[in-house]
Amino acid sequence: MTQLWAIGLVLAAAILGAFGQLNLKIGSDILSLKIRDLLRNRYLFIGVILYGISAVIFIVSLKGGELTVLYPLIATSYIWAILLAKKVLNEKINVYKWAGVAMIILGVIFINMI
Repeated sequence: MTQLWAIGLVLAAAILGAFGQLNLKIGSDILSLKIRDLLRNRYLFIGVILYGISAVIFIVSLKGGELTVLYPLIATSYIWAILLAKKVLNEKINVYKWAGVAMIILGVIFINMI
């Protein structure tokens, strides 16, 4: 049986991963392939760190539950990324993207029904 704390950790990992993706996107907009510039691109650095922390949190959460329950929850990172893109990057979210978000939510619910 999957523990509630494990579900919470996976959701936290998904949110953290979305923040990592946001930082990678911002960092890619100012990307330069010069080594010196890459090392100074704090957004890329923060994005990689957040992804790493997210992975560690996910690994810890696996101790508290079934992979078939926990892994689909990682899909919520797509939802968080869309919300962050709208809020921080002012990206337009059309009806098809919102429909996709709804399908992800339904999919996670259906997969985790007992």
